[in-house]
Amino acid sequence: MNRRQLLVGAGATVLVGGEAAYLLYREAKAASDYAARAAALRAPLADTPGAHDLIRYATLAPNGHNTQPWRFRIGERRINILPDYSRRTAAVDPDDHHLFVSLGAAAETLSLASAARGLPGMVAFDPGSRGSVAVHFDRARPSPSPLFDAIARRQSTRAAYDGRPVPTRDLDMLVRAAAVPGVDLVLLTDRHRIDRLSDLVLAGNTVQRTDAAFVRELKSWLRFNPRQALRSGDGLYSVASGNPALPGWLGPRAFDWVSTVRSENRAYAGQLRSSAGVAVFVGAGETAADWVAVGRACQRFALQATALGLKHAFVNQPVEVATLRPDLAALIGARGRRPDIVMRFGYGPTLPWSLRRSVDAVIVA
Repeated sequence: MNRRQLLVGAGATVLVGGEAAYLLYREAKAASDYAARAAALRAPLADTPGAHDLIRYATLAPNGHNTQPWRFRIGERRINILPDYSRRTAAVDPDDHHLFVSLGAAAETLSLASAARGLPGMVAFDPGSRGSVAVHFDRARPSPSPLFDAIARRQSTRAAYDGRPVPTRDLDMLVRAAAVPGVDLVLLTDRHRIDRLSDLVLAGNTVQRTDAAFVRELKSWLRFNPRQALRSGDGLYSVASGNPALPGWLGPRAFDWVSTVRSENRAYAGQLRSSAGVAVFVGAGETAADWVAVGRACQRFALQATALGLKHAFVNQPVEVATLRPDLAALIGARGRRPDIVMRFGYGPTLPWSLRRSVDAVIVA
């Protein structure tokens, strides 16, 4: 090697080192910005909140693929929550079932937040506007609750739990919290039925992950690094599920390589084995109004679980794959009915929070 080649090589090393340092700095900055935005979203509600602050809390509700399929319209002593069909997920949710469950969860969150600040909200389904939910406000003494306190701490924790059983008194509190007219809740805490439920989850996951349309739709909502998540404010942030951040160009390829039917089934099986129990919600019927009621019930359950120090995550494959619904209904003693939501729960870790879009982005005139 001559001197000129050595200098070129050394220069290249410096360049690579500098680029690497810059990339590390940029990723660290994005991660810091992500954490700051997630924390700001969950800042305490103002003592006298305006509509924008109440809507911020409402958007913390769970929703499929974190698509946030809602729009908010501010009226006189009310806020309407309208479906945003541009954010529907046609492959996994062809009849918009999950979309309306998400609206119900947001409405219940809004009602709990407003009540805590002296504006108790009455939730009513409005079949107009292609189906919306109205929260009508009154004035009363502030009525904070453990469920309200849990709103900013609730998260769907897609991780293994520690397997500890939940005390009977806490199970009773979960059932009472989720009591919404027209919604039945079945708790599975015996290992035999949880194992049977696990078989249905794996069967559903196999069907979905071998469906090209489902996989394509799922990948469109994946956010592989904090910069992607910050830009969109929505979607499934990989780090929030315990996976590493990846460059945007690598993430989809890594998903194809690593996230196989076999690996996903192994992960779901382990997660269900580690769970203390599974909650299955069944609405009174199969209308949008019924699904909104289910959303209210499952959010109340999730918030009570959070207040009790429990984690939860949705395992909805047996309700999303229509051919599996009768088997699930039979398992929970609800033959002839359509199960709506399946949620595992237990004691587990806290993972990074997911993001939401800005309040201004979800308000319509």
